[in-house]
Amino acid sequence: MPAETHFAPARRSTLPELARQRRLFADETLVTLLDSVTDIVVILNDTRQIVFANRNLLSLLGEKTADRVIGMRPGELFSCEHACCTAAGCGTSPACHSCEAVHAILCGLSGRRREAECRITKREDEVLVAYDLKICASPLTVQDEHFVLFAIHDISDEKRRRALERIFFHDILNTAGGLQNLAQMILEEVPLDLKGESLLMHRFSKELVDEIMAQRLLLAAESDELSIRPARLCLAELMSDVLESVQQMEMAQGVHFDVQAPAESLMIESDQTLLRRVMLNMLKNAMEASPQDGCVAVGCCPADGGAEFYTRNDCVIPEAHRWLVFQRSFSTKGTGRGLGTYSMKLLTNNYLKGSVGFESREGEGTTFRLWLPAVLS
Repeated sequence: MPAETHFAPARRSTLPELARQRRLFADETLVTLLDSVTDIVVILNDTRQIVFANRNLLSLLGEKTADRVIGMRPGELFSCEHACCTAAGCGTSPACHSCEAVHAILCGLSGRRREAECRITKREDEVLVAYDLKICASPLTVQDEHFVLFAIHDISDEKRRRALERIFFHDILNTAGGLQNLAQMILEEVPLDLKGESLLMHRFSKELVDEIMAQRLLLAAESDELSIRPARLCLAELMSDVLESVQQMEMAQGVHFDVQAPAESLMIESDQTLLRRVMLNMLKNAMEASPQDGCVAVGCCPADGGAEFYTRNDCVIPEAHRWLVFQRSFSTKGTGRGLGTYSMKLLTNNYLKGSVGFESREGEGTTFRLWLPAVLS
């Protein structure tokens, strides 16, 4: 093959070399192990050519054996539009400088493991097809020869879903926000005899915006895309603000609140938006679990060198459910629920550097506690 390259070495192995290296990975135990994983796995030699392909790749290509793919490079396997730009193939075009797959493979050959996301575009009958791949290249030495164990996971659907989610939340929040602003304007201008209906419309539009924001926040937290903006906060003031918000919700009708104000002002350093969301979920959870005309106690106090916010109601969580309370999608309220307590745990542990837990006992009810480190005076 020609030696010209714009990035990675152009040299390729001879057919006898490829055949010999292929036999190194014919061990039945190794084949069974690599065939059992859910990702596409190939083993590349020191010229970045495939000498082993697992069953997932062969199934994807509709091949019974690996004969057709032996000797290919990853870009050639996926028909990357840049793999045919030079005579030496994948890894040697000017565009390959920006390819994370080539960088990862070269790292693997130098003895370092590397994970990355890689985008590949191919042309099928003049139609562009885009892949988003998560790749992992790990060094592998067999009989003093250097290879790379190269795992490939197609995340194209996930990437598309996340892009659509961002567009959806952006557009629907604009619409819901406009509705809320219109409701506020109507509320300020309507005659007195229409104030009740206007207040109801304003409340529902506010709750709509709040629910959309909550879902966007949860998705961002799960995908590790949240940015934290810590600030010095008064926990009692934040508790009062959250309590005022929930008292306007429809589920608060008929619920009595026993507010236990702190004896002293508790200062914490935290992200106000995330903390407010956790406190809202705690109160909503307590209200939903309370019977009609039930009582929900809420307060904050010093605890364990930090500050604690708590809610309490009279219901008792069945013992069989207590280990499941913070699991995603678990709920005693029916299918399609269960994100409230899960998001409390996720946001508190992963982002607020605090802890959340509960106790539930007959005769005492259920108390959820949110602990956060306090700011020293």
